[in-house]
Amino acid sequence: MKTLTIRRDFLAANSGKRAPMPGFVLLARERADGVADMRIGYTVTKKIGNAVVRNRMKRRLRALARDVLPEIGLPGCDHVLIGRSGGIERDFAQLRADLVKALQKLSR
Repeated sequence: MKTLTIRRDFLAANSGKRAPMPGFVLLARERADGVADMRIGYTVTKKIGNAVVRNRMKRRLRALARDVLPEIGLPGCDHVLIGRSGGIERDFAQLRADLVKALQKLSR
């Protein structure tokens, strides 16, 4: 899985489908370039907290994506996980269940 780093990729993903969950928002957009690779990006804003809290949230989102996306991610899509303030206190098993639910919602 490749990581999104270019701003225009994040902006393009924003025009795709979205699935809001209590700990994060999942954005997914099909790339239409014929490549079945999945790409993932992470965003956590300053509204969530200071740098320590934001980095902790990004680490949780990375671990979540490594755990779930290879199994049931949408092939040929860009995925963006936007952290929410409830994601820090939320149990990791609940976050995982939320991501599975969000991916199932977007795959329909």
